[in-house]
Amino acid sequence: MNQRNIIIGLLCVLMAVVSTVAIAAPAPKMRAAPVVVAEAKTTQLAPVTWVAGTVISRDDAKLATEVEGRLKKVLQVGTRVKAGEVVALIDNTFVDLRIQEMKAAVEREKAQLTFLREEVKRLQRLAKQNNAAKTLLEQTQADREIAHNDLEIARTRLRQAKEEKWRHEIRAPFDGVIAERYTQAGERVDTGDVVVRLIDPATMEVQARVPLKSINFIGENSRLKLQVDQPQLIAVEGDVRTIVPVGDERSRLMDLRINFKDVNWRIGQPVRVALPTDATKEVLAVPRDALVLRRSGTSVYRVNGESKAENIPVQVGIASGDLVEVTGKLNPGDKVVIRGGERLRPGQDVSIISN
Repeated sequence: MNQRNIIIGLLCVLMAVVSTVAIAAPAPKMRAAPVVVAEAKTTQLAPVTWVAGTVISRDDAKLATEVEGRLKKVLQVGTRVKAGEVVALIDNTFVDLRIQEMKAAVEREKAQLTFLREEVKRLQRLAKQNNAAKTLLEQTQADREIAHNDLEIARTRLRQAKEEKWRHEIRAPFDGVIAERYTQAGERVDTGDVVVRLIDPATMEVQARVPLKSINFIGENSRLKLQVDQPQLIAVEGDVRTIVPVGDERSRLMDLRINFKDVNWRIGQPVRVALPTDATKEVLAVPRDALVLRRSGTSVYRVNGESKAENIPVQVGIASGDLVEVTGKLNPGDKVVIRGGERLRPGQDVSIISN
């Protein structure tokens, strides 16, 4: 019995020593969480609304006929042409015949005028010798003037025939590509019929319809954000080229044209345009990714000088692009977590890594 009590006593002493050692041992240090940070900064922001726009070409023309006739040639869709190149040809056989006729008429009138000029000179010499009637000389001089006028009329008609022949050829007014063909070779066309549509893909811009409430906050050369899904999101900035100062009486929208750098967009492609709806103001802003949204409210994690995470409640204001206005106990230059903050806890050690 005494031996049993001794064993039990020894076990109790051993358990007490183990417990004391376990309590005295320090807890293992938690590993620092890797995070990506950005600085809160003071910047100019304005509230925006997104409207639909379209990529168009400044040079987009439907080329029509100026004369009637049968089409002999029409270029294929997709053909690239230079300014002045023929894109469609109307049969000009009868015009060529008339041009030949007018050339012959010009030569005839030139010969008649040459004869009368020489005749006037001869009669003038005879008149000095009193061998010719004065009335005959005057009649010949009058015939000479009539012949001169007839020659000018014939030359004018020849120029008209050549101009008509030129109008049988539909020429490109600018460099571009044939986008549509409305008639085919062999078809007969009347004056004013549209034959092809010519577009210059090198002069692209964005067209958007602007609410009147945004007109007061944009002007020529204002920079606006543009976005396209193709299929990934592509965002660029463009400069306002012009605002057409005429509003649609039904929609109350105005036409806005925006220049942008070539980013392999295509004519007809849909675009979203960010339009300011209020005046620009100076605010403290952080990237959207810094916001931590919880039921209790919105906050950001700030990294302090000891590389620990501090949870700072904030109120969100206007947003523009990737930046959001915030108000709270945050200062310009503070480092806020934009990646890796999903599982952070207040006071946790962090390790800043590059983005």
